[in-house]
Amino acid sequence: VQLQASGGGLVQPGGSLTLSCLASGFTLEYYTTGWFRQVPGKEREGISCISSSGGTGSIYYTDPVKGRFTISRDNAKNTVYLQMNSLKPEDTAVYYCATDAAPGSTCPPLSWNYWGQGTQVTVSS
Repeated sequence: VQLQASGGGLVQPGGSLTLSCLASGFTLEYYTTGWFRQVPGKEREGISCISSSGGTGSIYYTDPVKGRFTISRDNAKNTVYLQMNSLKPEDTAVYYCATDAAPGSTCPPLSWNYWGQGTQVTVSS
């Protein structure tokens, strides 16, 4: 079971990036997937969640990213994406994806069991 987060980089304020969370060793759509971010000296915060396809399929966002970020699935590619638009300097962080281990779960799951390695997003002019 492995998650691989990718797609980070350096972008100017107002720009866009799309992060990918590729799963291997299991079928990602059966589980709830979340995106998190962390800046040095602060706790990791959850920013978006998409429930399993067998659950409600519901989607959630925290207020700081609502209206700017979009989480989605491509089941054929076993991948969950985070489309990030109108990026701000305060979005600068290491971004992680995570999933739980309970098929058919919904947001938020009882626990986050598997984590990707993180991808750096820097928003700066």
